[in-house]
Amino acid sequence: MTHHSVCLTFDFDGVSSWIHSFDSPDSPTELSRGLFGVDVGAPRVLDLLDEYDVESTWFTPGHTIDSFPERAAEVWSRGHDIQHHGWSHTRPRQYESEAAERADIERGVESIVDLTGRRPTGYRSPSWDFSTHTLDILQDLGFEWDSSQMANDFTPYYVRDGWAAPADAPFERGVETDVVEVPVSWQRDDFPAFAFSRERGYADERAIFRQWREQFDWMVDNVDGGVFVLTMHPQVIGQSHRLARLESFVEHVADTPNVAFETVETVVDRFD
Repeated sequence: MTHHSVCLTFDFDGVSSWIHSFDSPDSPTELSRGLFGVDVGAPRVLDLLDEYDVESTWFTPGHTIDSFPERAAEVWSRGHDIQHHGWSHTRPRQYESEAAERADIERGVESIVDLTGRRPTGYRSPSWDFSTHTLDILQDLGFEWDSSQMANDFTPYYVRDGWAAPADAPFERGVETDVVEVPVSWQRDDFPAFAFSRERGYADERAIFRQWREQFDWMVDNVDGGVFVLTMHPQVIGQSHRLARLESFVEHVADTPNVAFETVETVVDRFD
């Protein structure tokens, strides 16, 4: 029988995204949103995962690990995988140089090693973007997989290098690398739909959860060995009413035959 995977992934940004990606280092209100994720959202999520015996992947900036070591250690001790999400949660194309980006990634590796005792094998880019240097840095540092790109919806593939996108000539795909991509989607991310922004309004939350369920059902019916990656943030999904809806989604997945909750690393280990 076909085996399907559901990867519940959490971008455990803490306050790092407000400092480094949204330019809000002096806003106590914005920073408090990150603190909610650390102090309230993460414990609620962990309790829900425990209740259903679900293992998950937490993409955690080194800044979060170093700022809130006890909470990061709790994520790890409760059986969840911790993978790389930068040190500072700086968007890759915002670095001034290749050296600056490399130093930040290396610093993030050190934070994870200090916490878990092992090097991360996977990477998720802050804000899901690469610079022209990111892939080379990941390969140089021995990363085996990434979860930031979108060239498929429910099937992993190999990241390509050497591609070209000239404005006045055909696109060139480049060549496959050994880095496995476990694709993501803005349609399966809680932040753009649920996180307040002065540039956009809220989505209909019931519709979003219904969409996640419908996408999952379509994958099960139409994709052999599909991999459903859901991206969430403790400061967003950890709100009380959303947890109840997430629990309903988890129950639906658990009741579906031939489907397992797995870490992204487990999916990559099976990929060839």
